[in-house]
Amino acid sequence: MILVDSSVWIDYFNGRDTPQTKRLDELLGSELLGIGDLILAEVLQGFREDRDYQTAKQLLLSLMVFDLLGTSIAIKSADNFRSLRKRGITIRKTADVIIATFCIEQNYSLLFADKDFLPFVEHLGLNAVQAD
Repeated sequence: MILVDSSVWIDYFNGRDTPQTKRLDELLGSELLGIGDLILAEVLQGFREDRDYQTAKQLLLSLMVFDLLGTSIAIKSADNFRSLRKRGITIRKTADVIIATFCIEQNYSLLFADKDFLPFVEHLGLNAVQAD
């Protein structure tokens, strides 16, 4: 299972040509992709036009949607945040901590463009989808 972060979806829906959006194009229809409820909210809230919102919502809801946060992921997220902070790394967004922790705990890969996920790859075993 591959989760796709909002950092990639936002670029994708805005028509930006990046290594990550190219990789997403390759994965759509050929790999099992998922999205977290938090990612879904982050992406959909950015649409101004109703038509674009409905199109994106239809596409995103065709993916497997996961509830990212429960008690065990909340505690593990806090543990991961603290572990990185002890190394001198402070993650700016709690949402990123939750997304990374969910993927680590479920052994899912993550396609992302946000550099805040890199410490999770380097120090905590997050599986990153390579986008060249």
